[in-house]
Amino acid sequence: MLSIDDFKSGFYGKQFDYKAFMPEKINSAWSWSDRELTRLVEKSAIAMGQLDAYAHQIPNIDHFIRMYVVKEATVSSRIEGTQTNMEEALLRETDIQPERRNDWFEVNNYIEALNSSIERLKELPLSSRLLKEAHKTLLTGVRGEHKLPGEFRRSQNWIGGSSLLSAVFIPPVWEEVNPLMGDIENFLHNEDTGLTNLIKIAIAHYQFETIHPFLDGNGRIGRLMITLYLVEKGIIEKPVLYLSDFFEKNRDRYYDNLTRVRTQNDLLKWVKFFLVGIIETCQSSIQTLKSIIELKK
Repeated sequence: MLSIDDFKSGFYGKQFDYKAFMPEKINSAWSWSDRELTRLVEKSAIAMGQLDAYAHQIPNIDHFIRMYVVKEATVSSRIEGTQTNMEEALLRETDIQPERRNDWFEVNNYIEALNSSIERLKELPLSSRLLKEAHKTLLTGVRGEHKLPGEFRRSQNWIGGSSLLSAVFIPPVWEEVNPLMGDIENFLHNEDTGLTNLIKIAIAHYQFETIHPFLDGNGRIGRLMITLYLVEKGIIEKPVLYLSDFFEKNRDRYYDNLTRVRTQNDLLKWVKFFLVGIIETCQSSIQTLKSIIELKK
């Protein structure tokens, strides 16, 4: 059994002249004893229920969902350095200045990847196959199109620095990507972990970003995976919750907390941060939906 309070994130293994991180597999029974985490679990579940209830009161919710999707695509892409704003994302390609079209294409690819993935959930479970399809859509015809769209990497990647020797973090060797992603898939569909769904997707998001299974687009696909899981599990009937805005506003803490799991085994702090993000995002979305309901009276 694994423990959130006392988690061992993995180890570094020597590969030629560098060391790659090998994460602990997560498909297991889990436990925790931290009282604050229990409180956040309860509070986040209530917030999700309230958000879903308000969403049901909007008669033409699909129109507003389209706006949520555009915002999510814009913000999630901005975390990775893309500069397109919501207003530009809604314009036609011909209305975009030529020097900004690459960013526009990236955001619109994200919109298409998210929409098509939600539709595909009617036929496929959340899986490596589904994430690969989303990745192919995300990178087709844009700056990362030469980085194996729709395929897991077959070479070593790294985060930060200009080479493996100066890298801030080196994910696992590519030969481990398939088994590690299979472990995430099994974990997400394992009903005997002892975890709530929100904790499961928090852990899965950390693990995905640690594996970094693609050569490019890992951040965006990892954040997209959160929404897909919430929809698949019926936690929200309509996709009205997106965490990218919270992550972007707290970008340093987002990356620092992910890093702390690997460097200090502090999974507990990451999960708490994630649940606070759920609660704050729910509260913000509820206020938006309340305003819409008032306008329609």
